[in-house]
Amino acid sequence: MGTLPDDATWAVTEFAEAELGDLRRTQRVVELATVLAQRPGASLPEACGDRATLKAAYRFFDNAAIDPQNLLDSHVDATLTRLATVPLVLAVQDTTELDWTAHPATTGLGPLGHPAHRGLLVHTTLAFTPERVPLGLLAQQVWARDPDDVGKRATRKQRPIAEKESQKWLTSVEAVLAARVECPQTRFVSVGDREADVYDLLAVERPAGVDLLIRAVWDRCVTHAERYVWATVAAQPVETTTTPSETTTTPSETTTTPSETTTTPADTTTTPVETTTTTPTVTSETKSGSVALIPFLLTLLLAISGWARRRWRDTLGGPDGHDRS
Repeated sequence: MGTLPDDATWAVTEFAEAELGDLRRTQRVVELATVLAQRPGASLPEACGDRATLKAAYRFFDNAAIDPQNLLDSHVDATLTRLATVPLVLAVQDTTELDWTAHPATTGLGPLGHPAHRGLLVHTTLAFTPERVPLGLLAQQVWARDPDDVGKRATRKQRPIAEKESQKWLTSVEAVLAARVECPQTRFVSVGDREADVYDLLAVERPAGVDLLIRAVWDRCVTHAERYVWATVAAQPVETTTTPSETTTTPSETTTTPSETTTTPADTTTTPVETTTTTPTVTSETKSGSVALIPFLLTLLLAISGWARRRWRDTLGGPDGHDRS
């Protein structure tokens, strides 16, 4: 791979503890991550730069003996070290479609939102500070939908959430709960969009220091005087309004749109009578080997390359987020 640049220490921090069954594999992933991070928007041949590096990358991605979870575990450990240094973390979770319809020879794919398209789904939980500094991944789930299970939406209310795609939201919160145990001085807020407004997620038992911020789609019952979530949110005073250019404090004004955003702290309960889910039915099957390694590395490299590494250095003290004083 040639001589590594001076800032290669970040890749050592993220991947040096990855247990891949062979020390040479761990060394390879450190070198590969360093190379790809320099050009995260480039194709693999463009990023690698030469035939030997490209061949080594293809061999690594095609090695079925490498478990993507081991790569993720090493990175999450490094992420937790950074999380312990900040008082508040936003754990933002969302799903991305990887559309590989144009690569018909690729195996292990499933239908996407458009039934004619095929690929993988990647549900990522990325930790940020409120100042938008990315700190790393807390969880990442990769799966392909089973074509035989598409079209079973009508039975969604009869099946447990573990058999539905909505389980991804709970799995993400489980990772946040585990992070809270490792970082007891850090407050966590799990953030989800309207698809995350699932009763099972709201009902998850959470300790103090772990909250939910979900964009509401259902006007659920809550244990407040207003009885329903939208009315409860509308009744709250607005302390701050934010624009792209400035932040002003306006305690006397109320501009909240109740149908868009709601916060559900740990002491807020909802009634099971309104239980529902909104996601299509799939069978989750974690993939190993090259197909699952690629989305993980792409997401990771985008999170920790370039300006993000510089922001860690400026905000947290060292090139890998560790205080050097």
